Amino acid sequence: MINLETPKKHRALVDQAHQVAMNMLRPISRKYDRAEHSYPKELDMLAAMIDGLSESGAAEGAGATGVRRDEQKDDGGVRNGSNLASVMSIAEMCWGDTGLLLSMPRQGLGNSAIASVANEEQLERFKGTWAAMAITEPGVGSDSANITTTARLDGDHYVINGEKIYVTSGDRADSVVVWATLDKSLGRAAIKSFVVEKGTPGMRVERLEHKLGIRASDTAVIIFEDCRVPAENLLGSPEVDVKQGFAGAMATFDNTRPLVAAMAVGCARASLDLTRDLLAQAGVEVDHDRPAHLQSAAAAKFLQLEADWEGAQLLTMQAAWMADNRKPNSLEASMAKAKAGRVGSDITLSCVELCGTLGYSESELLEKWARDSKILDIFEGTQQIQQLIVARRILGLSSAQLK
Repeated sequence: MINLETPKKHRALVDQAHQVAMNMLRPISRKYDRAEHSYPKELDMLAAMIDGLSESGAAEGAGATGVRRDEQKDDGGVRNGSNLASVMSIAEMCWGDTGLLLSMPRQGLGNSAIASVANEEQLERFKGTWAAMAITEPGVGSDSANITTTARLDGDHYVINGEKIYVTSGDRADSVVVWATLDKSLGRAAIKSFVVEKGTPGMRVERLEHKLGIRASDTAVIIFEDCRVPAENLLGSPEVDVKQGFAGAMATFDNTRPLVAAMAVGCARASLDLTRDLLAQAGVEVDHDRPAHLQSAAAAKFLQLEADWEGAQLLTMQAAWMADNRKPNSLEASMAKAKAGRVGSDITLSCVELCGTLGYSESELLEKWARDSKILDIFEGTQQIQQLIVARRILGLSSAQLK
C-alpha cells in the first residue's frame, strides 16, 4: 500500500529540490517573468549540477524527464521509484518557479515521450538530449487523435509536413518529439512520434508566443516542410496496429500528466505558504484545531484551499506510485491532472483575493503564480478532456461511444 509520507530514499532529493527552488529559482523568478524570451543563463549551472548528481546516482528522478517502468522491485514487493521521485521533486521546484523549471536543459516534456515508447537502442542514442514535445496543431487543440501533420516513408527517411503550435522549449531544446500520422485513413492507430533534431533541414521555428504566464519558458510555433528524418528516429515500432490504437501516445500522457499535476501542486503550495504568512502579519491566524465556522472568513477560506490542495497532492502521488508499481494508471493520471489543474488555478487566484492589494501588485509573487498556474489546467489535456477520459474509464466506454 502507498505510504503517504515522503519515502526515506527520496527525502534527500526532495530537500535538495526545495533548496534549489528557494535559493536559485525564487530569487530570479520576477527577473525572467519580465524578460520574456530571454534564456535564464543561471540554469546552465544548475543543469550541470544535476548532471553530476545523476552520474553519481544521487539524483534519481530529479527532473521532468519521464521514466520507464522496468525497475527492480524492493524487497517488500512495493517500490517508490523514479515516477514518485519525479513528481515530488518537480512540485518542490515549482514552489520556486514553474516557468524556470520548464526552461531546464534536458528536462523537456519530450523526454517523457522518449522514456515511454522508445526502444533500448533509442534510449541510449537519445540519452542526454533536451527534447521538446510537439503535439498541438491549429484547429485541432486537445483532440490529439485528429492531428494532420503527416510522415511519409521515403527510402530510409520519413518526410514530415505540418505545423505545430504551443511547443514548450521549442526554440531552445536540442530536439523535438513530433507527433504525425503515417496514414490519415487509419485514424489514431497510425499516429507515431519522431525525434527531429535541431537544425534538421525543413524544420523552422516560425515565432515565439507572448503569454499570460510561465514567461521564462519559450513557447514556439514550428513549421515542417518536407523535413527528412531518419527512419530510426521513429520512436518504438513503425508498425500500425489498429487493435492497439492510440496506446503508444496514451503511454506518454500517462507519464506526463502526473508531472504537470505536480507542477500545479508546487505552484499552489507556494501561494498557500506565502498567503499564510501575509495573513498572520495582518492578524489573521489559521487554527487547524478549530472548526472553520468558528474562525474568520479569511481563515475558513484558507482551510478550504488547503483541503483542496491536499486532495490534488494525494491523487498526484497515487498516479506516480501506480506507475512505479506497474499498475495501469491512465484513470488516475487523468484524475490527478484534472484535480490539480483546476484547484491549482483556483488556489492561486483565491490567494490573490485573500491578500488584496498585496496579492494583486508586483510587490509579491502571488499575482505571477496566479498567471503561471492557468496553463497547468490547459496543456497536456484540458480540464474537459481529462473529465472525458475519466468518464470513459469509469463507464468502460470507448472514445467512439463517449465523445
